[in-house]
Parts: sequence; structure tokens; C-alpha cells
Amino acid sequence: MLTSGSGKTVPMIIGCALFMELIDATAVLTALPQMALDFGEPSVRMNLVVSLYLLAVALFVPVSGWAADRYGPRRVFVSAIVLFTLASVACAASTSLLQLSLARMAQGAAGAMMVPVGQVILLRWSVRENLLRAMSYLTIPALIGPVLGPPLGGLLVTLLSWHWIFLINVPIGILGVVLVLRYVPDYPGARGRPLDVIGLLLSGMALGGLVFGFEAFGHGLLERRWALLLMIVGVLSAWLYVIHAKRCAQPLIDLSLLRIPTFGISFWGGNLLRIGSASQPFLLVLLFQLCFGLNPLQAGLLSFAGGAGAFLMKLLAVRIVSRFGFRRTLTGNALLTGLTIIACATFDIATPYWVIALVLFGSGIIRSLQFSTLGALTYADVPAELSSRASSLSAMTIQLTMSLSVGLAAAMLSLIMSVRGHTAVGETDVAGVMIVGGLVCAVSAVVFRRLTLAAGSAVYVGRD
Repeated sequence: MLTSGSGKTVPMIIGCALFMELIDATAVLTALPQMALDFGEPSVRMNLVVSLYLLAVALFVPVSGWAADRYGPRRVFVSAIVLFTLASVACAASTSLLQLSLARMAQGAAGAMMVPVGQVILLRWSVRENLLRAMSYLTIPALIGPVLGPPLGGLLVTLLSWHWIFLINVPIGILGVVLVLRYVPDYPGARGRPLDVIGLLLSGMALGGLVFGFEAFGHGLLERRWALLLMIVGVLSAWLYVIHAKRCAQPLIDLSLLRIPTFGISFWGGNLLRIGSASQPFLLVLLFQLCFGLNPLQAGLLSFAGGAGAFLMKLLAVRIVSRFGFRRTLTGNALLTGLTIIACATFDIATPYWVIALVLFGSGIIRSLQFSTLGALTYADVPAELSSRASSLSAMTIQLTMSLSVGLAAAMLSLIMSVRGHTAVGETDVAGVMIVGGLVCAVSAVVFRRLTLAAGSAVYVGRD
């Protein structure tokens, strides 16, 4: 069993498990029309397959940290992979929208446990000075999964059938369980921390209402008034949870972690950065398919240049942060992230594909560095005994801000089209939203400037 805390095996195993979950979450989007045809359902109703998955993720993310503490992170991680694999089989075997929706909710619950618990394992396994290098393995799946998923789904649907989007998870899941049991240390659980039931209900309602509300608002899944009502319920529940957490000795989501300077700055700056950048894949799909007339496979292959850049940055992140430190890296890179997003706003139908691929490649490099660095700094000063709580809080807000980003981008796009009197999405409409997103990313640099020059220096002592 590998327990040194400085190798690559454990981070790669966890990264591959997360990659499976992210690929599946996005690949299904291209299969919805074929599913609707097979089930004899209207295409608009197939949005339930996506929305219920996100709802399940939102409901189960808050409890992931408690489960990891109570039963041990490896046991929970293996159970999540097994559940995800079985749910994938159930998805492939579904013969109705109801069956598929229930199976997707099970998948979402499993996925909600995989991401934060995988981080907990990595935090406990990695020695402190190699944390930046280890966390970079989790950044690559997060950047590549949403890009690779749609073209892979389109390829499988075209050559085989939509069932294979789920069936490919079976061998990956089996191999993942074997590798986790073989290489990942079995950290024991502790039975002293009771489950905060009230906190679970309030946080579930808050996250579920906000995530589902933003998703419904951004993609037109519900009438605007119902989507807004869900958001209001989410905000009210979040406010009640904050009051509850202050009075509870061991709250489910520990907001006192925000008092740790590096965690708090990473939390606020990182969430602002994600609000500005997480909608970029969504906007690029609209630009390439609706404005440029590319098919899903062509658009996906063009966007994949960003994933190639993410791989390259994995090899350089530690050296860059070691040279400039967290403060300079995050501050300067936040500005560069904003500039690369704004650069995408200059694309038009006459832009050569090699120019688009080059810009997206550079954007992938910059975003990979930013999120690898953020991932390490977030946990740099968090005590080991609080790592599971920190991971839950981080995963919960990441899920929320990514949904918020897409919802706001879609609403802004709709507003721009309405003001301009456009009935179809145009290049300049998408460009306007991208420019705003780039400016929001750039503003996050102000938050990162609050870091000290020596902040987080203990997590990048190791060299590649």
C-alpha cells in the first residue's frame, strides 16, 4: 500500500474517479433528444434527467464531510463509486423517463460524495509540502470533463446508442474500486460527532433551492416566477442555516473555517472567479454551434484545446508558485483569466480555427494554474481534523457558484437579446456576456491581493 504522501498513484486514482463523474454529467446532454425519442416523451421534459441529477448533488454534498468523519473516507469513497456504477447500469436499463430520473438521482447522490470525500483522502494522504502538486491532479478532470463530455456523448450516440454513455462507467468503476482498495490508505472514522439533522435540512433546502433555481432560470426549465421562488426559498434557508450554525456546537457546515485567513480569501476569491468563468463552456457551445454552425462533435473537438493546456500546466504549476508565491500567482493570473475570456469574445465566424484553438489552449493553461493553486491554498492552513468540514464547505459553494454562473450568463444573454431585438443568438450577444464574465474574474484579483507574501508557502516546498 502506498502511504508516502508524495507519489502520484493516489492523486491519479482519485482524479480518474472524479473524471468519470464529470464526463458522465456532461456527456448525457447530447443524448437527450435520442432518449426522448426512445421514451416517447417531449424533448423539453428530458431536462429532468439533468435537473434531478443536480438536485441530488446539492442535497448530498453537505453531508459528505460528516460521512467521511464517521465511517472513514476510503469506505465512503468506495461506496460512492459502487453506487455510481450501479446507478449507471440502472440508467442504461431504464425504459421510461421515471426510471431514468430515479437512477440519475442515485448517480447524483453518489457523485456528491465522490468529489469532497476524494479531496479529504488527498488532504490526509499528502504531506503538506506536496499538497499543491497533489491537488493539481483534481484540477485536470474539472477542466477537461465538461469539455470532453459532450463530444464523447455525441460520438457514442452516433456510433452506438445513448445507453453506452452509462455503460462505459461499469469497467471504469470496477477498476476504480480495485485501485482504491489496493493503493488508498484506510483512514479510520470517528463516531463522536453527531449528525446535525437541522443543519442537514436547512443546508439541503438552501443548496437545493439555489442550485435548482439557478439551473431552471438559466435553461428555462420552469417559468421565471417559479425559478425565482426557488431562489428565494434557498436564500431564506441559507439565512436560517447561518443563524443555526452560530448556535450549534458541531454544525454540519462549519462556517467558522472562514476565519482562517488563507481559507477565507481562497473561498471568496475563488467563488468570484468561478462566477465569472464557469459559464464559459456553456457560452462557447452556443457560439460554436448556434453562431458558427458547427456540430456538437466539431465544437467539442475545438474546445478541447483548453483541456490540452490544462495538462501542460500540471507540469509547471509547482515551479511557478514556488517562484512567485501564492499572492503574486493568484493576483496576476486572475487578471490573465479575465483577459483570455475577453479574448474569446473577439471570435467571429471568420476567425481561423487555429487562432481559436491557440487562445483556448492558453486559456486552459491559465485556468489550470489558477484552480490548482487555489485548491492547494484553500487547505494550506486547515487543521487535519477539520479537513472533511473544509472540503464539504468548499464543494458546496463550488456547486452553487457554478450553477449561479450559468444561470446569470443565460439571463444576461436573454436580456441583451431582448434589448437588441434579436430573436436568435448572435455572436455579439455571446461576446457581451463573455466580456462581463472576464471583468468579474479580473475583479477577483482584488480579493487575492489581501494575501500575505508568505501565505501558503508550506505547501509547495516539494519540486517536480
